[in-house]
Amino acid sequence: MKFKPLYYFMRKHFILFLLVIPIIGVAQEKKNFTVKLHGFVKSDLLFDSRQTVNVREGHFLLYPKNEDLDKEGNDINAQPTLNMLSIQTRLKVLATGPDVWGAKTIGYIEGEFFGTTNADVNGFRLRHAFVKLQWPKTMIMVGQYWNPLFNVRCYPGTVSFNTGAPFQPFARNPQLRFNQQFGKFNINVTAYWQHDFVSTGPSGSSSVYLRNSAIPIFNLRFEFYTKNESTGNEFLAGVSANYKSIIPRIMSDSTYQTPKTENVYKTDTRINSVGFSAYFKAKLKPVTIKLNGFYGGDAFDIIMIGGYAVKEITDPVKGFVTYTPICVTSYWIDLHTNGKRFQYGLFAGYSKNLGPREDVMADGNVYARSANIDYAYRVSGRMIYNNGKFRLAPEVEYTVAAYATEYGKPLEITNSNPIGNFRVLVGFYYFF
Repeated sequence: MKFKPLYYFMRKHFILFLLVIPIIGVAQEKKNFTVKLHGFVKSDLLFDSRQTVNVREGHFLLYPKNEDLDKEGNDINAQPTLNMLSIQTRLKVLATGPDVWGAKTIGYIEGEFFGTTNADVNGFRLRHAFVKLQWPKTMIMVGQYWNPLFNVRCYPGTVSFNTGAPFQPFARNPQLRFNQQFGKFNINVTAYWQHDFVSTGPSGSSSVYLRNSAIPIFNLRFEFYTKNESTGNEFLAGVSANYKSIIPRIMSDSTYQTPKTENVYKTDTRINSVGFSAYFKAKLKPVTIKLNGFYGGDAFDIIMIGGYAVKEITDPVKGFVTYTPICVTSYWIDLHTNGKRFQYGLFAGYSKNLGPREDVMADGNVYARSANIDYAYRVSGRMIYNNGKFRLAPEVEYTVAAYATEYGKPLEITNSNPIGNFRVLVGFYYFF
């Protein structure tokens, strides 16, 4: 008899382990250690009016595909789709224990059945896994959590799993995070790496470019938050700055050699990029208003338009090149009512491809997401109905992507053709 590997056994029986964990927590509660299980079951019914650029069988929608005309002028991508998926079903485990160095301790694990690749749909994947030390005004967190450009107190409340992407930076990353409060102000410093949400380059999408740089991505955030306890009104405002440095290649590319040879040479040329965001939230008794703006280069790893391109050849004998980021700006607004039983919401987002920061080679390689999109926008409306642990949430979404038809300089779009897609989505939830 062959014994199955431990990993395979644990993955297959993961749900059983989660059901046992609360029992263990109860048994050790006298030692100030508790474990709680939460989550929800969710199924999404999806209709799109045409083919789209998406992830996981259409579940995570970015924008419509460009026209693909046959010999008779018919658009092959003007084919609607209908699908139903339950892969966003989620499990959460929260553990609390005795204080450490005077700080409250929290351990958190969260996963879902979204898979790690398109071929792994229904596979269980890790979303969050971190340990947090919380003092009265200081917090240290180590583990995987939301990218610091995705603020958990100010993000779109859409029913669609894309949560506003590609207009809202979207990623989860292994990180070290420090937060310090100063009254109504706080400062947040994060150093983070890549795993599921990665950069792109000569070897395709991979975390190797950041790992080879031997420098994490850094984020600095300043925030103001206040809440009126008597009225329940909340106000939040903040700004954030991001710095990333990656190394696309550690050896030269013979494509850029003159004359071309089979020789390769060690290289460590970097592509550096920055990103900035600002956000605002006002939660009043009848309605909540959220605003966000972003500008940055090489935003591929946060699921936005952009990336980088080869700028010039610096050594034709060895094939050394330099790079420049492709920049993007994006804005969104989200409004929703605050009813407990019924909630109505509206989201609108716009993104503009600003092109490369510097002039690039006409025939140089481009490592980017949809560098041929001039601009994109989305408008969506939703209704959420809550009845105890059950939720019904229909949403209608219209997304447009304008694909380049003419160029001036390389990657500088001068004319484009807008392509639109209607999505009708109904989400069914049960929380526990």
